[in-house]
Amino acid sequence: MPFTPLDIIALVIFVVLWTGYTWFARKKAKTTDCIARCLHQHRIHWMYEIMVRDIRVGDAALLANLERNIAFFASSTLLILAGVLTLFAQVERLEDVLSSIPYADFPNHLAIQLKLTLLAFIFVISFFQFTWSMRQYGFLNVMIGAAPLDQTGDNKNLMQYAREMAVVQDQAAHSYNYGLRSYYFSLAVISWFFHPALFIFASMFVVYTLFIREFRSKAVKAITTGQALLNKERQDGQGDS
Repeated sequence: MPFTPLDIIALVIFVVLWTGYTWFARKKAKTTDCIARCLHQHRIHWMYEIMVRDIRVGDAALLANLERNIAFFASSTLLILAGVLTLFAQVERLEDVLSSIPYADFPNHLAIQLKLTLLAFIFVISFFQFTWSMRQYGFLNVMIGAAPLDQTGDNKNLMQYAREMAVVQDQAAHSYNYGLRSYYFSLAVISWFFHPALFIFASMFVVYTLFIREFRSKAVKAITTGQALLNKERQDGQGDS
């Protein structure tokens, strides 16, 4: 058997932590201020502003910058995936490297291949998420190009259209976030090559890091405050009109 009982336990914990945190973050974002929830509100404000702008060159530049970031990760994912697949032909050399590391678990040929398979699978998922994010940003560009100018800012149909554009952008951002999350968890899988106990610790540390950054970081507090200010500004503007 390629895996010890501790290896199997570590793998189960890894899967539970990844899927569990994804479910938890999606559920908690509906009721708690976090990066995903607050940025969605910012995207709605952004799309509202686009509808009343006659010149949208700046918005196009911002979207192009977001797409460049995603394209960078998509291309990097392919390079990493190629490197992981290359390691399949160097398993014996990888065994020698691992066996020379103090306190590392005894390497097993089949186990190393299965671990590399898991890594490759994670980066395939990551590539799919990044490319889907890029496509959705392309959809958003089409919607912005088709958006007419709302000179008054009071057209209910166009305000709803702006909210739908924000939804598309939000979905693109979610795909980008899922791709990045795959990178985080792939780092935990790397620790499995050394020892399953380290794999468990690394998986828990990744979840802790993601939670702090998405729900408790200073950036979240600043974005939440900015959202409240934008809401107040828009309410005051509507009251004056």
